[in-house]
Amino acid sequence: MPGNWIAVDWGTSHLRAWLMAGQRPVRAFQSDRGMGQLRPEAFEPALLELLGDAFPPQDNVTVIVCGMAGSRQGWAEAPYVAVPCTPPTLDQATRVHTSDPRLDVHILAGVKQERPADVMRGEETQIAGFLSEEPQFDGIICLPGTHSKWVRISAGEIVSFRTFMTGELFALLSGDSVLRHSVGKGWDDAAFVDAVADAMGRPAGFAAELFSLRAEGLLHDLSPDTARARLSGLLIGLELAAARPYWLGQNVVVLGASELARLYTSALAVQVVPARLLDAQELTLTGLSAAQAKLEEHMS
Repeated sequence: MPGNWIAVDWGTSHLRAWLMAGQRPVRAFQSDRGMGQLRPEAFEPALLELLGDAFPPQDNVTVIVCGMAGSRQGWAEAPYVAVPCTPPTLDQATRVHTSDPRLDVHILAGVKQERPADVMRGEETQIAGFLSEEPQFDGIICLPGTHSKWVRISAGEIVSFRTFMTGELFALLSGDSVLRHSVGKGWDDAAFVDAVADAMGRPAGFAAELFSLRAEGLLHDLSPDTARARLSGLLIGLELAAARPYWLGQNVVVLGASELARLYTSALAVQVVPARLLDAQELTLTGLSAAQAKLEEHMS
């Protein structure tokens, strides 16, 4: 069966698209042309170029987009829905004017929290996908990433959430600080676990622990792989210490298929918190498909 609509996850550093036949993906596409390197007028050409000859042959093709394409610097700014709320649906989406008359583009809304101020774009679609499969879930969803999020879910609603810049801090410290001379590319699981416990037990010493990574490399030949694992453990441990009101005594699900998501489950295990790990990309597609199904209901 040929595809008849397009699902898109457009992040800051990536673009993922799926040619869909109903609720089934026919073909997947991926590009590094994320929102961060595109002007608003470049989004439409970037999507058409990515799809190429696979673009569906019909005159009107529905395109449902989640993520940073809806930011102020993106394709078109989509609104935020305030918590507490169910994950936004197509009713709250922004319809985008396009040059190609075949395109019917809808960018899903994000979610905002007034106090403390916080926003999300893209994660709400993963949450929608998860809740479509587990509508009775009551607990915490952790979404690791460059900006990781802890989200409280109850009665099918996003109740509250907090964002941590942990992934971005790791990239800055390992790539642009003095620690770039000490951090390698490998890994040491034991060092990671110990660093998580150290950061949670003594968060006030975080900055000093960071410089110790450099000093231990100079004075005691600390392995660059161990230094990398320890840096990650210190940062994730610090995040867990701050996010304790979210995960303590809660049912926790981690959405993510990457090595980073596995590290979060390992860090939570240090605190004797069992966490289920689910594939975030699959749930993104499930959430986009749920939005498309709603559109078909409205049109029928």
